[in-house]
Amino acid sequence: MVSRRDFIGATATSAAVIASAPALMGGSGKAFAQGQKSAPALKQSNKTKGGKWRPSYRLGQGGAPLAGSSGIRVTDQVALETLENAWNAGMRYYDTSPWYGLGLSERRFGMELHRKPKSDYEISTKIGRILTAAPEAPKTAWADPDSFDYRYDYSAEATRRSVEDSLQRLGVSSIDVAFIHDLSPDNPDFSGSDYEDYMKQAIKGAMPELTKMREEGMIKAWGMGVNTLDPILRCNEAADADLHLAACQYTLMDHEESLAKLFPSCDERGISIVVGSPLNNGFLAGFDRYNYSGNIPDGFKEKRARMEAIAKSHGTDLRTAALHFCGAPETVSSVIPGANKPNQPAENVKSMKKELPVDLWAELKSEKLIAENAPV
Repeated sequence: MVSRRDFIGATATSAAVIASAPALMGGSGKAFAQGQKSAPALKQSNKTKGGKWRPSYRLGQGGAPLAGSSGIRVTDQVALETLENAWNAGMRYYDTSPWYGLGLSERRFGMELHRKPKSDYEISTKIGRILTAAPEAPKTAWADPDSFDYRYDYSAEATRRSVEDSLQRLGVSSIDVAFIHDLSPDNPDFSGSDYEDYMKQAIKGAMPELTKMREEGMIKAWGMGVNTLDPILRCNEAADADLHLAACQYTLMDHEESLAKLFPSCDERGISIVVGSPLNNGFLAGFDRYNYSGNIPDGFKEKRARMEAIAKSHGTDLRTAALHFCGAPETVSSVIPGANKPNQPAENVKSMKKELPVDLWAELKSEKLIAENAPV
């Protein structure tokens, strides 16, 4: 009898072959003709000073754009080219979620990773939503999601089921990190007391269950994966997390609160931070969208223009400066920009390997564009 994972692995292999064949898909197959893979990029110890687990790589690949975030559709062909090129550029840490494209991101990452030795890479995914098959996907911001509906559940039972479901979609034997996803007051699905009710459920259910799964060896680490500060601080007080994915919270555009509250709380406990959306959903790469919204705060375009001019005067670009800025704090263990085009992962690796002049940071501080106490 063929196991579920063997069946998914075989299906993913067939899909990858089909997606890479120009005659069948109309694509170029460039991902398979760009030379030998590079050695793993930006490797580091996988332990914090406090002994907690962290990713072994300073740079990772975020998984939301490959599933159609911001309403931008990405074809199977482009997704597989992007992931193949990420591997060839030396990327070895990947972050995904059941929420991204309602399972689409996990399936696409699985097509790239399921035949590679698990010891050669690290991957994180998330819990908090259970997917169920549906005739068609509900209305969401995803451009072309899979046909699944979702419900929130932060109980112990749902947490374990969510990880197992993710393993099936990925077609891999294990994950490294499970983040508690979108348990945050900014979640547009929540109303009334939903946030508080789900937080109480997670404190009693998901958090102790993830600690138990870590002790069993099913995962190596866990934490919150959210866009706001409060749930991380609540988790730090209530449980024994290893690391948190803080999206949109520590960037060139917005970092003072993290410096004042997030980092001290985590440093006290030996917890590290994975910085998600380091470019504010593409805003710092020149796109007119900010933190998954078309609503750009007043003055931010002007601030970006000033930063761009300063970066250019010091021989670099704002995207590169933004990635370096996010990776500078000792509390930060990894930076995970997303990508929805095949060239972007290699560009991110190249950017993080560059040396930037100290005068760049001095000028940004003197112009009061970044906090005086920001690590650089």
